[in-house]
Amino acid sequence: MATKQIEYKSHKFDISYEILNPASDKNLVILHGWGSNKEIMKQAFGEYLSQYKHIYIDMPGFGKSSNDMILTTHDYGEIVKIFLDTIKAKANIAMGHSFGGKVSTLLEPECLVLLSSAGIVTEKPWSIKVKIATFKLLKHLGMQKIRELFVAPDAKGMSHEMYETFKNVVDEDFRDSFASFTNNALLFWGKEDTATPLYTGEEIATLIKPSQLYPLDGDHFFFLQHAKFISDKIQQECKE
Repeated sequence: MATKQIEYKSHKFDISYEILNPASDKNLVILHGWGSNKEIMKQAFGEYLSQYKHIYIDMPGFGKSSNDMILTTHDYGEIVKIFLDTIKAKANIAMGHSFGGKVSTLLEPECLVLLSSAGIVTEKPWSIKVKIATFKLLKHLGMQKIRELFVAPDAKGMSHEMYETFKNVVDEDFRDSFASFTNNALLFWGKEDTATPLYTGEEIATLIKPSQLYPLDGDHFFFLQHAKFISDKIQQECKE
């Protein structure tokens, strides 16, 4: 594991990363989802695809990477690009889980691998809509301290910067970004995923041309049990 400091919009970021198979010529950039870190991705894929140089990154505010700035997904994309330039690496293949799928798309790799990617805004349940409306009313009345009672599980315990970042990215519509991606793409999805339901993967597959969608058994973290299948498909389909 190593750390590289970069600068973006006058802010410094200490980016924690790890490289496997450093002698390989082709790079596989692997990005985690919201609230996660590089370790879970290495746990899944570290023993596969040995012909590629694996670049595991803790994105700013996660794992051991720092963040003191309110960001958008496009900011994350630019930060990862700067980091890759700093270590003189190109994203030949970019693989991202959930939130990391959106960031991976912005890297414009030769081959894109999405694992239950975020980016298609889903309809919120009525109970969540009521919760949001109640929070906004209480905030308007000056009762900001009740925030912790209302924030989503993915946002609890965050710094101010990361909470505001979460609000920026959680409802981003990434349809245009998916539609503008024209290189090869492989989509893998958990059939029982409730965070990014399978129908959102089906929509992304219609937006990205060419692309292939593989629904697999499991929930949002389905890839932990299907890493070999996913790796085999990458090896077969992400050729020059």
